[in-house]
Amino acid sequence: MTGLLGALADAWAEIRVHKMRVLLSLIGIAVSVAALTAVIAFSEYSMQSQIEQSDRYGGRAATVAVTPMDEGGAPIDVAAFQARFDRVAERYGFSHVARVVDGVQVQVQSPDGVRGTTARLIDPAFTVIHREQLLEGREFRADDVEALAPPVIISEPMWERLGSVPLDQHPTISLVGDAGGTYQVVGVRPKQWPGDGEVRLDLLFDSYTSRVDGLPEGAQPRWDIWVGTEDVSSVGPVLAMDLRAGLPSGQDVMVDRTDIGAQTGYRESMRIQELIMGGIAGLILALGALGLINIQLVAMRQRVREIGVRRAFGATSGRVFSTVFLESLVATTVAGVIGIALTVAALRWIMAADVMNMNLQDVPPFPRRAALTGLVAAVIVGALSGFIPALVALRVKVIDAIRF
Repeated sequence: MTGLLGALADAWAEIRVHKMRVLLSLIGIAVSVAALTAVIAFSEYSMQSQIEQSDRYGGRAATVAVTPMDEGGAPIDVAAFQARFDRVAERYGFSHVARVVDGVQVQVQSPDGVRGTTARLIDPAFTVIHREQLLEGREFRADDVEALAPPVIISEPMWERLGSVPLDQHPTISLVGDAGGTYQVVGVRPKQWPGDGEVRLDLLFDSYTSRVDGLPEGAQPRWDIWVGTEDVSSVGPVLAMDLRAGLPSGQDVMVDRTDIGAQTGYRESMRIQELIMGGIAGLILALGALGLINIQLVAMRQRVREIGVRRAFGATSGRVFSTVFLESLVATTVAGVIGIALTVAALRWIMAADVMNMNLQDVPPFPRRAALTGLVAAVIVGALSGFIPALVALRVKVIDAIRF
């Protein structure tokens, strides 16, 4: 233990003596480790962004979609199936269940006449399951069903058509026809892509069906259930059997997993992305390591006299080896920590400012894997770049101090 501490003290003294050389050689390592850490962190942020984008369409992991259907194309008795679904779901204790009907056509009164508009009927839990985002306002709540003026969430293009009236002024829209009445705008959904100009709106499932006797002809309701990844493999098949038991002849229930985990190529694409990112990071690190080894070997030729004198004063081969080796190891570790710290600070600012425009709802903390990988890489580079020069130092003899 005393020998190790002595070697560390000698290594630190050498670093202090050769400040400029060490500084120049370690700048490259710090930059390389920072780049490696940033590449891995960006990879994890990118994966999180892909997962959230997928969640907005297929639901969080793991989401199961229940779709009743009639083989003859007859409309489904939503009330009867809802009662069946409630009886079955009560045994499972699902935390988030939402009904949804896409593509419902409603008639909206606008200043230039009545216009047909596409509406989506959803339950409040739908926005949680699918990570729905808002530009302004709030999402639906369970008590909104009791409101005299049912709430509605409109798209950004529709909001712009209404003059972008601030929501604190309680703007309303009027629907005509079966679902006619006044609806209060409580939220605005952002454009889904650049140039999105689609006018659409979201209505509460119960608010719509309370005004209309049943769903429109051809509407296909769906029940989305956030099951969780641990239970989806066992719940899905059993839930399908329970819902099908006792169904009238000609009717069936489809139970499918819709989240990103159901995509067969998802894991392969993630693995390929990690391999690509790892290859780039490895190349960056290898270039930094080669540069440091080259500088260390050149510097070692200039230190022959110094090492010869140390040998003359009784320094053993082991002491010389450990001093040179630990000098590089300590210096690169410190440089690696500095590079990681700079990357952490930079990425936290980037994510806070949303410079990458990922729009993450669950912004992960700085990935520990990235920081740990950067630190391990710095230690490995220090060991490699110190081992070779240390072997060269072992060959220095006392007589070499006179020659040089």
